[in-house]
Amino acid sequence: MIVTTGNDVAERAIKNYVGIVRGIVVRSPTIGQGIMGGLKQLVGGNIEAYAVACEQARQEAYDRMIKQAQSLGAESLKILFVTNKA
Repeated sequence: MIVTTGNDVAERAIKNYVGIVRGIVVRSPTIGQGIMGGLKQLVGGNIEAYAVACEQARQEAYDRMIKQAQSLGAESLKILFVTNKA
């Protein structure tokens, strides 16, 4: 599977579009991440526990998009990541 954020894939022609795929993942921090994140907020800075949870969610969304694209018969996938602050 070729994955890109661009509109074209070098030396490949787009023959047809098979549709839109989504990789939606909603995560909440674990109790431990929540406690550590709350303590970190008191002193400021990066909340690593939340960053790890976000990266895990992003990877799961990526994997879901690839799986769905493959099920549609796609050979490549253009991705656009959108995150939402809840």
